[in-house]
Amino acid sequence: MARGPSTPSLLLALLVAAAAAVTASEASRAPAAIGNWTEELRGAVRRARHGRGYAWRSRSRRRTFENGLGRTPQMGWNSWNHFGCGINEDLIKQTADALVNTGLAKLGYEYVNIDDCWAESDRDYQGNFVANRQTFPSGIKALADYVHAKGLKLGIYSDAGTRTCSQKMPGSLDHEEQDVKTFSSWGIDYLKYDNCNDAGRSVMERYTKMSNAMKTYGKNIFFSLCEWGRENPATWAGSMGNSWRTTDDIADNWGSMTSRADQNDRWASYAGPGGWNDPDMLEVGNGGMSEAEYRSHFSIWALAKAPLLIGCDVRSMSQQTKDILSNWEVIAVNQDSLGVQGKKVQSNNGLEVWAGPLSNNRKAVVLWNRQGYQATITAQWSSIGLASSTAVTARDLWAHSSFSAQGQLSASVAPHDCKMYVLTPK
Repeated sequence: MARGPSTPSLLLALLVAAAAAVTASEASRAPAAIGNWTEELRGAVRRARHGRGYAWRSRSRRRTFENGLGRTPQMGWNSWNHFGCGINEDLIKQTADALVNTGLAKLGYEYVNIDDCWAESDRDYQGNFVANRQTFPSGIKALADYVHAKGLKLGIYSDAGTRTCSQKMPGSLDHEEQDVKTFSSWGIDYLKYDNCNDAGRSVMERYTKMSNAMKTYGKNIFFSLCEWGRENPATWAGSMGNSWRTTDDIADNWGSMTSRADQNDRWASYAGPGGWNDPDMLEVGNGGMSEAEYRSHFSIWALAKAPLLIGCDVRSMSQQTKDILSNWEVIAVNQDSLGVQGKKVQSNNGLEVWAGPLSNNRKAVVLWNRQGYQATITAQWSSIGLASSTAVTARDLWAHSSFSAQGQLSASVAPHDCKMYVLTPK
């Protein structure tokens, strides 16, 4: 009879295997150096050859939520930033109309998302959600039909707790399957899932339950986790949904917007087709920031592959707001098929360069002046993954003009404003 290995030999073999596994695991956690796009570009080549989604090495830390949705960051509108609980079915219909009539829908803004406060305070006798009889008297199914007839999609809101954040309606905790079945029967296309009133139960338990329900009964519903970044959802939510909040709620001011950009930036390596980091919705047009600040807001969100969810009243937005939200060249960066989140690659006392790779070997670059004075900002080729000898055609996405550059790119940038470019090697 052949003998197995002795106990000491077996233990030694197991220890060696375990050490190798730990070493490989630790290596996979090593962050890429700032401005080093080598791994992204290798991933792009793998995708091009094999037709796979985003394959940057650090993405191996999560398994993609595969429902076929969110291959590019979601675009649309959400009611909360401007209207809060002051919503009704007429507002939602008029917003859908406005998205079509302004041309925003054709640019990709397809989701019309109802946030908190749409339901009655209590469920019916069977435990089902009931639309608020005063504000949504026709019901959500009829509203979905109206929105779909416009060529758009309808989103809805719930919470991984006993009540939603407004306290005005029930949450979905312990009603996950029932609620997803309801949403599916209404024709809902998108679910934002908040994190209030958690009954002392863990984030992982509560979001896993809803994710499992979505995988079974809501396969055609985009799943947006709104956990506020409390437990680093970028590291685990990729297996649960299509996007995940990395920050607390945004407010309509410069300090809030810039801090959300910075908080989101640290998780850049976890984003990609099918799953996106979410620094919260757009405040463009709500009045709390200047035109320059809103232009910076929109540019950085686009570069960072953040969801572009309009948060203002599109029925009465100014031409200035419309011009920012409808800049198709900036939108194209956000929706680029490569799906690599851009990030901060240079920073010098509030004078910053953010950059990221695009399809066809192009680069997107934002020169961002976070100071209160006019300043010249220079992006070095070495920071954005170009050889110093590379000549490019630089496309200014806000001026809609092109010029040649080599080695570096400099511009004078107004306070709190930015310049945004796409660089195409010659």
